[in-house]
Amino acid sequence: MSLVHQNSCECVQSELDLFDTPPTQTSVEDGYWHQIGTVTSVNDGGPYVFDVSGAGDDYLDLANTSLYVKAQILNNDSTNLTDENVAPVNLWLHSLFGDVSVCLNEKLVSSPNNMYPFRAYLETLLSYGPAAKESQLTSGMWYKDTAAQMDTAGNDNHGYIKRKLSTATSRSVEMMGRLHSDLFAQERYLVNNVNMKITLTRSKDVFCLMGEDKEFKVVIKDIYLNVRKVRLSPSVRLAHAKALEISPVKYPIRRIAMKVFSVPRGNHNFVKDNLFLGQMPKRLVIGCVDSDAYSGLITKNPFHFKDFDINFVVLNVDGKQVPTKPLQPNFTQKHYVRSYMGLFNTTGKTFRDEGNNISKDEYGTGFTLFGFDLTPDLSEVGTFHLIKKGNLSLEVHFGTALPNTINVVVYAEFDNIIEIDRNRQILFDYSA
Repeated sequence: MSLVHQNSCECVQSELDLFDTPPTQTSVEDGYWHQIGTVTSVNDGGPYVFDVSGAGDDYLDLANTSLYVKAQILNNDSTNLTDENVAPVNLWLHSLFGDVSVCLNEKLVSSPNNMYPFRAYLETLLSYGPAAKESQLTSGMWYKDTAAQMDTAGNDNHGYIKRKLSTATSRSVEMMGRLHSDLFAQERYLVNNVNMKITLTRSKDVFCLMGEDKEFKVVIKDIYLNVRKVRLSPSVRLAHAKALEISPVKYPIRRIAMKVFSVPRGNHNFVKDNLFLGQMPKRLVIGCVDSDAYSGLITKNPFHFKDFDINFVVLNVDGKQVPTKPLQPNFTQKHYVRSYMGLFNTTGKTFRDEGNNISKDEYGTGFTLFGFDLTPDLSEVGTFHLIKKGNLSLEVHFGTALPNTINVVVYAEFDNIIEIDRNRQILFDYSA
């Protein structure tokens, strides 16, 4: 026998490491959960404000911190439901709230907007496969709407029926899940002596419900944060204190910016110059919904991303087309495989044993989204990329005139970093 190549070195299989012992974790001595209620009244309809104290030596584990909500649906006169046809929209835990803001030591570190439900929906839809969506994500009331039946409040929409059964006769529903906010999507612990304030603003009832054309109301009966705190070993705390004298702690984040644009009825195209000016995003996801559904209409699903006979989509980054050959789907003929595969490129799932639980046929019947990865190496995780500044524009053509006013929803991801110095000042530059 001989080597395949002379530079190939010899190795030993890990199964033969019979004399090694695993390393021992000593930096974290203890961890515990702490339930923090809102400082405002639960029953007043919000906003719901949570003050998480950073006093003491313990750090906050934001990645394992979650939100708990117990809610029910009532008739508008506060009586219980009987046989009314109404149910929550998908991902009710997050659809209940129009905006979630996060402050560190009274400094806002989140991007304010009223599009939190769309951010949560898109991240859940595109990031998880059927294994998660059919198990742990149901704790947030994720039940996928049936393709081609997204606006159907009946038996043909299996997701709607499951959510309806959960809330029938005004039954209270418990929900729990992580917040879709930049800091909560990274793994690093938040240092001590940093106070965090989280404010949740309610969305309209007609937005987070769908069903018969009648007035209903949502009542939140209980809400709290399930905060994870960790206690470090004295040696690690001392090392951090010494390091802070030299340099601030750093939290790399994937900052998400959400935008929405209205396109009037009768238009055949949509061109948006200066969609982003300055720092260019790493990734974009774009979709279109009915304007009245976006604003809140109980007979429509706000997350029904229709195709609207789109036949041309392209980005322009400082005069360079992305992709080089524009996307030219034909939804009538079901010719849209490039657009469909773009969702996997954007989320780093291409040619891997991973998915998003959206089939090619379903893509054109309620899940029509266009993804663009603007990174040079198509790297989904692990590294920053050089900051590129410029002008990004979007051009969309419709094969037929729009039958009604629509909203174009834009989800964009940027590389950024938050720093905290020894005096616990919060430092960042989102304009970089």
